[in-house]
Amino acid sequence: MRWLVLLLVACVCDAGAVELQPIKVSGRVYYVQGKPGVASAENEGFNSNAGWVVTDDGVVVVDALGTPALGEALVRAIRSVTRQPIRRVILTHYHADHFYGLKALKDAGADVWAHRAALEYFDSGEAEKRLEQRARDLFPWVGDKTELVRADRWLDGDASFEMGGQRFEVTSMGPAHSPEDLIVSVPKEGVVFSGDILFAGRIPFVGEADSKRWLERIDQLLAQKPMLMVTGHGRVSSDPAKDLALTRDYLQYLRTTMGKAVEDLTSFDEAYAATDWSRFAKVPAFDAANRINAYGTYLLMERELLKR
Repeated sequence: MRWLVLLLVACVCDAGAVELQPIKVSGRVYYVQGKPGVASAENEGFNSNAGWVVTDDGVVVVDALGTPALGEALVRAIRSVTRQPIRRVILTHYHADHFYGLKALKDAGADVWAHRAALEYFDSGEAEKRLEQRARDLFPWVGDKTELVRADRWLDGDASFEMGGQRFEVTSMGPAHSPEDLIVSVPKEGVVFSGDILFAGRIPFVGEADSKRWLERIDQLLAQKPMLMVTGHGRVSSDPAKDLALTRDYLQYLRTTMGKAVEDLTSFDEAYAATDWSRFAKVPAFDAANRINAYGTYLLMERELLKR
């Protein structure tokens, strides 16, 4: 029994030693890129991206990664490129892989901004249920004592601010991928942080998302013609129109196939088995996410049909 305790202690110590490699996006913008696929103990919960902008008066961070250890590593990565104070974190949405690292950034002095729609996640008890699941799946990088940090400022819609010679435009996109989606534009750098409105190079997690509105938001993003887009997952996009096509086409395919099944009164299991998934089957995260995405879309199409 003693050897098991020592092993667990060693694992926890190793979890605190995560190191992240900053990737430069533009003159003042950096990010760290999560690994492909879904969060797991094997990848230490590191499957999402986070980025930051270095201004003349401090650092603005977008998202906080998916474990406390990764949050601490994110602070070290920021410190490796600047000594400017970390002043603000803007959370694109309150999914576990994007906010479990918040405490380290709060401890570094940042205030946290997020959309008010995320309060339902906390008030409904869903945040605690999700933490229990992550603690089982991602131990020792997430535990039942992981602190769920709430925002200091809850936004009701769009917002903007200036810091150190940079203008930041925060745009509400939800409900789409989540009820509280935000994107962050940095016009002088030509960079947009899209959160999970765009998954680059992998199947998006759809779950119970509002895919109809998500598709509308993709069109809204394309209309902005951003030069560079830091995505919620995957590499930076230098061709957002091309990269958004995968997410858009996948969502449209889910809605078409599952919508037809609902209208034909075909059961989900039968519809899923009969659907040709070959176009997307080799895209990373397909095996982990596709059936969940299809089922969530099937239920959504049922609700939409009842509203007609």
